[in-house]
Amino acid sequence: MGRKIAVISALQEELSEILQLMPDEQRVPIGGRTFWQGHLQDHDVIAVLSGIGKVAAATTTAVLLERFEPEMVIVTGVAGGLAMDASVGDIVVGTGFSQHDMDASPLFPRWEMPGYGRSRFDADPVLVQVLHEAAKDAVTWLPKLLDAQTMAELGLHRPHVHQGEIITGDRFISTAADSDALRAAFPEAWAVDMETAAVAQVCHDHGVPFGAVRVVSDRADEEAHVDFQHFLNQVARHYSARIVRKALNLL
Repeated sequence: MGRKIAVISALQEELSEILQLMPDEQRVPIGGRTFWQGHLQDHDVIAVLSGIGKVAAATTTAVLLERFEPEMVIVTGVAGGLAMDASVGDIVVGTGFSQHDMDASPLFPRWEMPGYGRSRFDADPVLVQVLHEAAKDAVTWLPKLLDAQTMAELGLHRPHVHQGEIITGDRFISTAADSDALRAAFPEAWAVDMETAAVAQVCHDHGVPFGAVRVVSDRADEEAHVDFQHFLNQVARHYSARIVRKALNLL
């Protein structure tokens, strides 16, 4: 018997191919969001487009958990590569999630979530393992899904899969100086995005297992805005669908 699993993406390009895999999808509009209910790999799946940013991600997740009561939540999409070893096309499976723009000091230590006594929310270990296996499968398929010109334009040679921290904030990181500052503050972080840690916090509050997998679309530097859109249009949709389908096979 399958499980009830929710999939959250921030952008339409990240979710579109997943929805095509759900032929029986039913649209359920709630609170300015559209939730799609259907079946995939024998599981009940609820897919939703959160929109960009922590507030959008948190409100979407709260409605998702209250209305649909999934057994687990997976976030998929793109992110800026933060670690020096993270290259465009690599996949980062999140093991922990922090908000790099949370600062309630001097009332609380910088980055600590007020009322939680922590600055980081951890991923569910089973989902980490499953998403890692799914990501390893996805990188082997990439050359078969893209033409040689696109691979060359984006510098996609031999993508790798990493496990590590993903940090989140309400800012698109697009300068080397900002990336350097974040690396200094979060030396364990592999990628930076605008939603994941917010989703993780809401899942923590509800006691729902959570996992996230992000594909590195850019290096979070001065070329980030160009690389991001190109990668989103050409690559992200293939990655997200392949990873989710494989992960659901393993659950």
